[in-house]
Amino acid sequence: MVGPIIVAVASAGVGAFIGVAAADRCSEWRPPLAGAGGAQGPSCSTCAGTGKVACPCSRWSDGDVGCRTCTGSGRTDCRSCRGSGTGRRATVRVTLRAQRTLVAVKKAK
Repeated sequence: MVGPIIVAVASAGVGAFIGVAAADRCSEWRPPLAGAGGAQGPSCSTCAGTGKVACPCSRWSDGDVGCRTCTGSGRTDCRSCRGSGTGRRATVRVTLRAQRTLVAVKKAK
């Protein structure tokens, strides 16, 4: 009786772990830059299609420009287009599979 339930819970846990690991790997992906053979589309309104915006470190009052994010250039990737320069959002297709409901199994005495 307990065996199938333990297997179902364990497989769900393993599936959740794999899903988190896959999501973590995919979060590092960056779209190709516009004009470099990447997807063409309307230019980003935040960065005017350059893919770069002023880094917050350039706004400090001490006049010094440069931080870890911009590596001293004073410019960083645009957060709206993630540095691609295009305003088009990526289309994502999500497919879901129907799952079977768990049924308790009773042993005959």
